[in-house]
Amino acid sequence: MTAPGEPEPAGLSIGDSAAITDDLAELTAREPGRVLFCRETGEGWTGVTAAEFSAEVRALALGLVAAGVRPGDRVALMAATSYEWTLCDYAIWTAGAVSVPVYDTASGDQADRILRDSGAVAAFALGDKCAQAMSGADRVWRMDGQDLAVLRAGGASVDPAVLPARRDTIVADDPATIVYTSGTTGRPKGCVLTHRNLLAEVHGTLAAPGISEAVLTPGSSVLLFLPLAHILTRVVLLAAVRAGARTGHLGDLARLPDALGSFRPTAVAAVPRFFEKLRDTAEREAGHGFAGRVFRAAERTAVSWSEAERPGPVLSVRRFFFDLLVFRRLRAALGGRVEYAVSGGAPLAPRLAHFLRGAGIRILEGYGLTETTAGVTLNVPGAQRIGTVGQPIPGAEVRIAADGEILVRGPAVFARYWRAEAETAEAFDAGGWFRTGDLGSVQDGFLTVSGRKKDLLVTANGKNIAAAWFEDTLRAHWLIDQCVVTGDRLPFVGALLALDTAAFAEWKLDRAKPPEATVADLRDDGDLLAVLQEAVDDVNATVSHAEAIKRFRVLAAEFEVGDELTPTLKVRRSRVLEKYADEVAALYAARR
Repeated sequence: MTAPGEPEPAGLSIGDSAAITDDLAELTAREPGRVLFCRETGEGWTGVTAAEFSAEVRALALGLVAAGVRPGDRVALMAATSYEWTLCDYAIWTAGAVSVPVYDTASGDQADRILRDSGAVAAFALGDKCAQAMSGADRVWRMDGQDLAVLRAGGASVDPAVLPARRDTIVADDPATIVYTSGTTGRPKGCVLTHRNLLAEVHGTLAAPGISEAVLTPGSSVLLFLPLAHILTRVVLLAAVRAGARTGHLGDLARLPDALGSFRPTAVAAVPRFFEKLRDTAEREAGHGFAGRVFRAAERTAVSWSEAERPGPVLSVRRFFFDLLVFRRLRAALGGRVEYAVSGGAPLAPRLAHFLRGAGIRILEGYGLTETTAGVTLNVPGAQRIGTVGQPIPGAEVRIAADGEILVRGPAVFARYWRAEAETAEAFDAGGWFRTGDLGSVQDGFLTVSGRKKDLLVTANGKNIAAAWFEDTLRAHWLIDQCVVTGDRLPFVGALLALDTAAFAEWKLDRAKPPEATVADLRDDGDLLAVLQEAVDDVNATVSHAEAIKRFRVLAAEFEVGDELTPTLKVRRSRVLEKYADEVAALYAARR
């Protein structure tokens, strides 16, 4: 954590009076006609220039001033990913206030807890559910009604000079946003991210080799579909603004295939589950006949081509052949123009990354947390090592503690937890290094993450098991949606498997099972257990006998966001083990 007034690491220059709105202001002054955003309309995507967006931001910010929002006040945002979300975020900053994002999937109790903890004086909301969840705020403005127009009208009587005056009072170490962790365990904590944190992350990411030259350029286009309450999505947006790239928003994931086809992005950012679904969907559509055999041969070729440092002519010809038959269709599912895809939030299975790279989609996997303002490390064009999460971006430092924990330091590391001095102190060691809670190693400058410290299982026989590796590998199987490995203080390693609903339907059709049968009906079906056992056997073949998964159980339903999953699709392990305690007991009580 860089203390106020301390010089920034080499490669970054964040002035002490800098603010996150400066990048937009500088771009607008330099290129007012550059299209920064595209809004979906009935006639396709309509461009919004830097000048037009900045004018909208100022008008809304003046409305906030007229409504009594003061510098330093907290204003909440609860909405699906949308242009209005970004507009309100910038307006809050321009008014000198602090934005507090809330996932649109949060329950009313969760949202109210964040409102009360942050002390938010007002809130923006999109839709009835979010507006109701934000009802605890003194003022709630609906993004989908006339509230924004009324707010702008109220600001028309305010002297516009108030905005630059408020800007002049901001310093880089002032809070810009309070982002509450999605909470895989315990109560979500508010991470205070300063203007310096955000700028250091954005500037550091764009300064990483090849990013400004190939991934985020003035000619790039990015479609955002992850929640903007997720710091990764927000940083990608802020980096796109600084780079002058075009950004589109999508809040309804059911419309993602159509949006990808119409917007045709050059880059996307997603969590690993998105890429797993992309591959699994392609395999399901190929089926189990001749087309299925072609797909599997294409996958093997793509992986071999990616793994080879210098692919020979035979392998290159095979890849060209399968590009015509398979890979082009896979890229078309992303709109046909995606060259780079950023993956974060959880580990990506190496075989999947190799497959996608061989298919012409280069995955840039990174590592970071809310507390590190998203990415600490990143695989970049020209320096990509699949199976790792890349090298530190400019300004970031990484080291491994004696117990294997990943430690991070740099100007993008958060300032503090909101109203939690003791937890803040516990998060840093004596040297100012942030304790990530993750285990990993560094080789040749590339970081590999092996799992969470709290997820390290110790069996009754004293064997240490990194649960995350097993779970990530099994989740890559087309039929498995989620997996939780068990075994802490237990005789052996086991697993709870939740199946993918669409894949299960395809499997029933292929195996002539009753179409109306549910997972609960067939969880003990011999054919189903056999195909899942094959997946488990493949994993077990790569570990010792003591580490192998001895038994597994199929759960009756998929995990749900807000229950077993966080809004960013991370598994809440403690919740799963609590909810399925009887399943775990059965796993160790009887032999299959």
